[in-house]
Amino acid sequence: MIVLLFGPPGCGKGTQAAKIAARFRVPAVSTGELFRAECAAGTELGKKACSILAQGGLVGDEVVNGIVASRTSAADCANGFLLDGYPRTVVQAQFLGSLLRQRGLPAPVVLYLDAPAGDLVTRLTARRQCPQCRRIYNLLSQPPRVAGKCDADGASLIRRADDREDVIRQRLRAYEELTGPVLDWYGSSAVQRIDGSLPPEAVAREIERALIIWSNLPDVNPSPSRTRECYS
Repeated sequence: MIVLLFGPPGCGKGTQAAKIAARFRVPAVSTGELFRAECAAGTELGKKACSILAQGGLVGDEVVNGIVASRTSAADCANGFLLDGYPRTVVQAQFLGSLLRQRGLPAPVVLYLDAPAGDLVTRLTARRQCPQCRRIYNLLSQPPRVAGKCDADGASLIRRADDREDVIRQRLRAYEELTGPVLDWYGSSAVQRIDGSLPPEAVAREIERALIIWSNLPDVNPSPSRTRECYS
């Protein structure tokens, strides 16, 4: 099973990615973590990515594709994997389709965690983080046991600079502009939309239901147009 997880900032992708990985026993692969790992390992692709990021640039499709191809060729990805943060462009989506086809893997299940902008702003403005252990809290849904203090080390929690409402709304607009063309390329019939405004456990149940239905129906093949959308 190949899962692509999309959703705007604040929709709970990280939480749901971990749940999917545990439930279906596939690794959750985050492009952000991949970049950090490649940079730390000093690989050629990692050096390229680090150089670009250090200059404030965006890592190009070729480098990102190479890093994803390398990671998903590992043994733990043989039976499937989840990608969070990739593909971000149509070129990347086309590359991924070609890669899956070459490896004899199925077309991906595309999940989009949808939620109203107002709900996302509320969630993110209530987010707090421990500056020492980096643990994330939410004053509304996951508050610390002692107000303002980290449960693990007692450090005073901080509010990240990018968790201001004006910055959040800008990030939401940017995400929509970036992701829209990729979702359009896959096609509405291939994108499983999940109500991300529900409580996390309810979202997890909806995702599990969608993935079980998908995986239990191998004889239902995509239409020619859908196959083209996913793999061309």
